[in-house]
Amino acid sequence: MVRSSRSAANPGLWRREKGTVVRRAAAMPARAQDAFVITAGLHVPAVPTEWAPHSHVLHELVWVRGGTLTSRVADRVFTVCEGHGLWLPAGVVHAGRATAGARFHDAFFAPDRTPFASEEPRAIAMTPLLEALLTHLSRTDLDTAARARAESVVFDVLRPSQHQFALQLPGDPRIDTIAESLLDDPADGRSLEDWAACLGLSDRTVTRAFRRATGLSFAQWRQVLRVHRALTLLSEGFDVTTVSETLGYAQPSTFIAAFRRVMGTTPGAFFDSADPMDPKDSTDPADPTGLTGAGDSAEGCTDAA
Repeated sequence: MVRSSRSAANPGLWRREKGTVVRRAAAMPARAQDAFVITAGLHVPAVPTEWAPHSHVLHELVWVRGGTLTSRVADRVFTVCEGHGLWLPAGVVHAGRATAGARFHDAFFAPDRTPFASEEPRAIAMTPLLEALLTHLSRTDLDTAARARAESVVFDVLRPSQHQFALQLPGDPRIDTIAESLLDDPADGRSLEDWAACLGLSDRTVTRAFRRATGLSFAQWRQVLRVHRALTLLSEGFDVTTVSETLGYAQPSTFIAAFRRVMGTTPGAFFDSADPMDPKDSTDPADPTGLTGAGDSAEGCTDAA
């Protein structure tokens, strides 16, 4: 099945799992329209759940425990795993997908009283303190003074994550078929030359189109996409060997090396880290893919079976 990466009717996420429930929009907590600046809630979908494209009149912060959330915003796909959240500004149209059993948390912020300045979707570092404060604010018995104190600390500790987890989709009709096919099957190991021949294009045309649309070469883009999918699989409890095979890598060590190139650390260290802002993390915040300056040499990486 081929899906347009610009389709407003389809979230454009990964292949839909059997038993997925599709909802029109994520429900806001009942008190979200009250006088509170921040209103938090919790949902635990029993089955894989997708939310059709929608927006809110309030800013939204979403994060998960025990699974992952994938969100589509225009031509970008964000993957949200434990230790991180996603800030969605008011009015921004987004779609989402949560894995079955994930503890899906959200918090809504009144735009006129929120000092956090980001007007673009941003990954947020969900530190234990921030999570505890937002959980505290989900209580219904807080008096006005206690709520105001907690909200003020939230804005003190709310900060972007070093990893932005954003996959830029091409949005170029010449190469959208490649992106769509790889979203459906990240293990597809066809080379740049294979794809060019299939589409009746030159290798150079495909290379230039990927560079212009995403800032990455074809091999780099596929590598980042596979790591996005790996975050979901690893969060669901699959071991590195299984994930490596599922994503089309010849051996686990090749997958681990690719994951390190994108995320700046190994899969084990990434998920074991208690602090998503660990200073040992070497990824440049200005380059969340970790691939700036890699050049076209990444085309030669052995990242397919």
